[in-house]
Amino acid sequence: MSGELRVVVDAFGGDYAPAEPVKGAVMALKEEPALHIFLTGREELIEKELSGLDYPKDRLTVVNAREVIETGESPVQSIQKKKDSSLVVGLQLVHKGEADAIVSSGNTGSVLVGGQGIIRKEKGVLRAPLATVIPNAEGRFLLIDSGANVDARPEHLVQFAVMGSAYMKSVLHVENPRVALANIGAEADKGNDLTRETYKLLSEREDINFIGNLEVRDIPSGGADVVVCEAFTGNVILKMYEGTVKAFLKVIKTGLMSSLRSKIGGLLIKPALKQTLAAYDVNQYGGAPLLGLRGLVVKTHGNATAGIFKNAILQCSAFLKADLGGLIRETFGKGE
Repeated sequence: MSGELRVVVDAFGGDYAPAEPVKGAVMALKEEPALHIFLTGREELIEKELSGLDYPKDRLTVVNAREVIETGESPVQSIQKKKDSSLVVGLQLVHKGEADAIVSSGNTGSVLVGGQGIIRKEKGVLRAPLATVIPNAEGRFLLIDSGANVDARPEHLVQFAVMGSAYMKSVLHVENPRVALANIGAEADKGNDLTRETYKLLSEREDINFIGNLEVRDIPSGGADVVVCEAFTGNVILKMYEGTVKAFLKVIKTGLMSSLRSKIGGLLIKPALKQTLAAYDVNQYGGAPLLGLRGLVVKTHGNATAGIFKNAILQCSAFLKADLGGLIRETFGKGE
């Protein structure tokens, strides 16, 4: 893809709206000269946040939207009733072809419902999964589905595997990515009906590099570039991963502060430790794209700060340049 990259930022989604989304948008504009950003939300409040910032005014457009979808609202009702919300207005810009992508840290259910209901799935795509890049001992892997489809069937998981493989090839440039099925054991007959049937179907595919089951305890060590599962399992893996990292950091900090000797040692290892821990920061990748739609939707954490928004916007830029949507359209439009 060439030319201008048009990304919508839902400026009133998330815990720190509109300050952090606005700051993140400005940061991204300074790093990517091809970007044009649309900030959706209450115009006067967005302009207030922009007033103290230096940014290329010809590459940022504020689109007024008076309503806000709150965290606890019903996803379906919020999308249906709040047509003038920052999220719905942003999704409509993508649906109409006036923008290529949208980033939101708002109500997850509303983002998922709105993405599939307004932008809609590509022809041949059965379900649209969330795909999250997560650090591990080998570098990183893609967890798919990490939160969109808790009632997935085997044929859905097969499509997730194909989309995940395309993601790793086109966006992260992994040659012949290893695809694994998250399970409770490595043997082919392990797990429930869903995983056993999915294993059989994936084994028959010649267009992906399926390496079999991967026990969840082995995921952090590596062994696969794409880990496939339904959304309940995926979201549990994701949140357990995040919680373990936080707990681990707390334990390290407590240990380093426990004595004068450990404090001195902590000062000596601090640069190396900081660099190592930075590699395990999930936020460096921005957000999780909802794959298989006719436009790009990226969901970030509800507590996303400016740096995370910046990363998510630049992530959109990488997706658009790689034409991941076009690859998925080409694959599934043929009757996949």
